[in-house]
Amino acid sequence: MCGIAGIVSHQNVNQELYDALTVLQHRGQDAAGIITCDEGRFYLRKDNGLTRDVFSNKQMMKLRGTMGIAHVRYPTAGCSSSAEAQPFYVNSPFGLTLAHNGNLTNSEELKKQLFMDDQRHLNTDSDSEILLNIFAHELQQLGKLRINADDVFQAVSAVHRRCRGAYAVTVMIAGFGVLAFRDPHGIRPLVFGERKTKNGSDFMVASENVALSVLDFDLIRDVEPGEAIFIESTGVLHTKQCSDVVDHCPCIFEYVYFARPDSIIDDISVYKARLRMGETLADKVLRIWPDHDIDVVIPIPDTSRTSALQMAYRLNVKFREGFMKNRYIGRTFIMPGQQMRKKSVKQKLNAIDLEFEGKNVLLVDDSVVRGTTSEQIIQMARDAGAKKVYFASAAPPVRYPNVYGIDMPVVEELIAHNRTEDEVGVAIGADKMIYQDLQDLIDAVQKGNPKIKHFDTSCFNNEYITGDIDKEYLERINSLRNDGAQSDRNDDNFIIDIQNAV
Repeated sequence: MCGIAGIVSHQNVNQELYDALTVLQHRGQDAAGIITCDEGRFYLRKDNGLTRDVFSNKQMMKLRGTMGIAHVRYPTAGCSSSAEAQPFYVNSPFGLTLAHNGNLTNSEELKKQLFMDDQRHLNTDSDSEILLNIFAHELQQLGKLRINADDVFQAVSAVHRRCRGAYAVTVMIAGFGVLAFRDPHGIRPLVFGERKTKNGSDFMVASENVALSVLDFDLIRDVEPGEAIFIESTGVLHTKQCSDVVDHCPCIFEYVYFARPDSIIDDISVYKARLRMGETLADKVLRIWPDHDIDVVIPIPDTSRTSALQMAYRLNVKFREGFMKNRYIGRTFIMPGQQMRKKSVKQKLNAIDLEFEGKNVLLVDDSVVRGTTSEQIIQMARDAGAKKVYFASAAPPVRYPNVYGIDMPVVEELIAHNRTEDEVGVAIGADKMIYQDLQDLIDAVQKGNPKIKHFDTSCFNNEYITGDIDKEYLERINSLRNDGAQSDRNDDNFIIDIQNAV
């Protein structure tokens, strides 16, 4: 999962792009990058690390220009080398730079096409670089020295025909403007907004609308699945549907975990969706365990807090904050490497003993993926004096890998794979395990926007909406995603980075 942003303004955009990345930091903590354009020349800074660590005052001053794009990254099947930090750049045609959130499912096929047919060179393992070169090739095929918005949209249509998977993309064309487009399924989120000034309108695109809000942009709407918007450097906005076939199917895990609770994605409030998840989960507890002996509901910070609060209200039991969080430790789910995740859990949370001592506690989390974090937290609760520790997940059991941009591990590393819900409870050390039912999760999210008929729920039910995922594909990504493979690949000494950072 990554976060992207792009701005076309009447003033320098370096500080605003930086501010956007800090708001989107929850979407990726592995790397950050900003590229701006001034009088046809690009100015780039990107590196591994958090936004605040990648950019110094001196480097920010060098990022000149009134338009630019930005990216925060966490690695999926690729390595976490700085060579794969975004945005990516190619000089032909015109000078293009791209930032991408998602994952292409036909990347191997596209790699061969780019080498054999398009004669374009790839320098990383990132499918974002593939996407950039596909777009660059299609734009170059038009054979024009000067292009217009319709030419850009024609190239996007060709990208949709060639590429499969999930992609929310922003592209900057040197001296011309900023483009944003979304895959025909709309799997990954993308919004755009406007800010009126005395000099005219500024425009912004971002993964989540909260990035627009903090910069005083008014949300216009979500970019539709298959749609592209293009903002000329002069501030003229163009929009066009560029896909012949559209099947809106957003990723439901955005609402469960990734998105900020104050975001609205595809007209669905993430906060309200999580409230409804808590309600339906509480209803399940009352249905299957009417004589429960829960004394207190305690959330595992931070994502589950909204669902846990509503769950406690519905169950008519106390809600308490039982864990204090060190806010300087990142999100453990998106940290590369199991050893790093284990270490960070102990650094991140500390139990408040008086909230646990002698009580039957229900711990609530947004989801359970590997189960390692859950096991450690349950043990923390017992060490703090809890009499019994029950565990509830606002999401159903995660039993299958996600192939659309979320780095869920190989199936053997998923705690719920080939286990019943009760067996998961035993494995993580809980006295009782309660999972959300899949249909209840879908209903909780869909209620916010009934126009969306279905969601990507592949990590729960093994149904992949792009229709191109088979056993061979899953085995290949398994070999790339296991923790041992990622550790072997995270060595910058074997990567040649020909991109020049400021």
